[in-house]
Amino acid sequence: MTKRLILFGLLSFLSVLACKKSKSDVTIPSPIKTAFVSDTLQLSKEAYYDKVLGALVGSAIGDAMGASTEMWHRKDIQLKYGYITGLTPAVREQSPEGTWAHNLLAGATTDDTRWKYLMVKYFNQSEEKRSPENFADFIVGYYESVAKTLGDKDILIDTDAVDDKIEKLDWIKEWARVAMAYKKGTSEYQSAQNRFYGGEMSCAGQLYTPMFGLVAETPENAYNTAYEHAIFDLGYAKDISALVAAMTHMALRTQNMDSILNTATFIDPQGYQNSRLVGRIAYSVADASIKNTLSVEQLVLKDTLTRQDSILFRIPNGYPGNQKDWMRQEMVNQFLEKDKKAIAFHSGEIWQILVTALQFGKGDFEKTLQFIVNYGRDNDTVAAVAGMILGAKDGFSKLPVGLRTEVLRVNKEVIGIDLEVLAREMSENTY
Repeated sequence: MTKRLILFGLLSFLSVLACKKSKSDVTIPSPIKTAFVSDTLQLSKEAYYDKVLGALVGSAIGDAMGASTEMWHRKDIQLKYGYITGLTPAVREQSPEGTWAHNLLAGATTDDTRWKYLMVKYFNQSEEKRSPENFADFIVGYYESVAKTLGDKDILIDTDAVDDKIEKLDWIKEWARVAMAYKKGTSEYQSAQNRFYGGEMSCAGQLYTPMFGLVAETPENAYNTAYEHAIFDLGYAKDISALVAAMTHMALRTQNMDSILNTATFIDPQGYQNSRLVGRIAYSVADASIKNTLSVEQLVLKDTLTRQDSILFRIPNGYPGNQKDWMRQEMVNQFLEKDKKAIAFHSGEIWQILVTALQFGKGDFEKTLQFIVNYGRDNDTVAAVAGMILGAKDGFSKLPVGLRTEVLRVNKEVIGIDLEVLAREMSENTY
């Protein structure tokens, strides 16, 4: 009993002390955790059209530049092409995710550009109808329209027509499976999402989410809308898909590459940075890529090269720079190759190459895309995302004339996608 009284008295004494505030007591304020909100984008209709067309054409240029060497190793690219500085014929077999015909002209594009076409058609719906649920309906509707063509009478007299229709169905069926399950509910959706393209952390969202950056009012809005629509992505792949949308929107606002790249630092509505133990993977990857690229750029390479240097860093035919330039670029290539994933279309790898290339190219459209395409791996997808960001930054009027002219022509006449019409549709819908 005595011990209890002593304990009670001690607690009472401490509570009295706590109530008496010392003159030296200081309360340091905590940061107010509110999301940073940007001003609404203000562009004239003419300026907006130029930037949207620049984004669409810039993305198609990147897609076309990588179409002939998609998934190649950079050494194989050098053996056949030397250093690619422009468009090369898409000499490859047709495939659902690739070109839909064998051996097409230089300037031909793949599924990366087809997704941009689909997104414009999705945007043609009223803004109120843009939601994950309606997006799933849109994908399923497209799948159903393609599936119905299997009943066309032309397959009875032309067996090649069967292959053509099945190929188009093969392209969209993985996506339709997830979209159908998304509409049914959590259990079926999780099952379908986790087996999407074999269950890999694929770059699915990055094929289409940059487009949300073109129709958003703020980078935060671009991020949130893209994140909601990234229904095919897993884990931090959703964060990356949303970030490329926010970066595309930032490119509409500024010519400053640091501001565009810093999107991964300051735009985080979902709070990925608070993830316990891991933090924000997209930020960590971007930060490491930028630091590595900067450190390589600052290396002072000796003026006199040894024979070993010349062998290890042999300049490929057609490379536009000097020996020092190539050594720096190859050092960055080796950094990327060290961290490459088992599957080239892994979302994290696409993101790492993208950020590295944007830092390496310093806003230069051709230098950036050449770096990406000559590195190899899933180069058409990375170049398509980079081309959209830089195209939105520069506008169509500042894209390389030869590249933009040829890609516009080939996509319209050979692929059947008129990028100018798509840009006009987006401008009319927005304004």
